[in-house]
Amino acid sequence: MTKSTDFTPEEWEIVREGPTSAGMIVSTAQRGGSFREVFAMAKAYTEARKEHGDSELLDELVSHKPELDKTKAHSPEELKQHGLQHIREAVSLVEQKASAEELGDYRRFVVSLAERVAGAKSEGDKQVSDAESAAIAEITQALGA
Repeated sequence: MTKSTDFTPEEWEIVREGPTSAGMIVSTAQRGGSFREVFAMAKAYTEARKEHGDSELLDELVSHKPELDKTKAHSPEELKQHGLQHIREAVSLVEQKASAEELGDYRRFVVSLAERVAGAKSEGDKQVSDAESAAIAEITQALGA
């Protein structure tokens, strides 16, 4: 099983910021509802803590509060591009150091968190906006899933 100690501190920070980068990309894809979306991210971590045991990597990842990327973006587009690159780097690190099963778990957690953020607010008759769906598709592509 892969642990945080299998990564350098800098690598682990990148891995930890991957899921929240996805959440922020979805959160900024559509205006409004940011409080609910941040709450949805925190709730995804809380629920993942309850399901611990299947993946030591994910157990360690969710054992701390969500870590946000501290890079300052000047626009939602810049945040998205930086976040997607961050996700690519994170999944590459996990791919290099973890088992195929743990890599799959990591990818699923990131996508699940992004979907939870997208569903955090109602978009009229639609649960998830077109912009949020497009953001999730880009995140999924960045994950190589």
